[in-house]
Amino acid sequence: MTKLDLDMSAPGDAALRQVVMVGLGPELFALDAGMVREIIDPIPTAMVAGARAFLSRVINVRGNVIPLADLRIRFGMPAHEGTADTRIVVIEIEIDGDPVLVGILADKVYEVTEILPAGVQQTPRVGMHWKPEFISFIAKWRDEFVIVPNMERILN
Repeated sequence: MTKLDLDMSAPGDAALRQVVMVGLGPELFALDAGMVREIIDPIPTAMVAGARAFLSRVINVRGNVIPLADLRIRFGMPAHEGTADTRIVVIEIEIDGDPVLVGILADKVYEVTEILPAGVQQTPRVGMHWKPEFISFIAKWRDEFVIVPNMERILN
């Protein structure tokens, strides 16, 4: 997958936003396609002693040791053993000015698609069970609301 220079930081831009749609339980998330490096089948993991609960494992992707994030744990969702649809989405984010690869466990990867600017909305401050700082904004996709997460804040 090629890198796309898309600004996912603020709603209201005129450009379409290309995203990778992933599922965690009943929730739909839209990851900026520009940060996604690859999508792989589950592979063996190694535990990391003393690591935070949602980042307690690492994987080896073609010789690179990459932390594996379980966003279910980070979001307070029930644990999930995985199914035939489970995938690891390898993303690149910037932490302290440096690019970092991180694997994200997804219950399902749906497709690469576009979010129309008209469907982008600010995150409501009331009624959400997600921490507002974890959400960049909410968008509409196929008559459903999807969460566009702020991966830098989630993983820091």
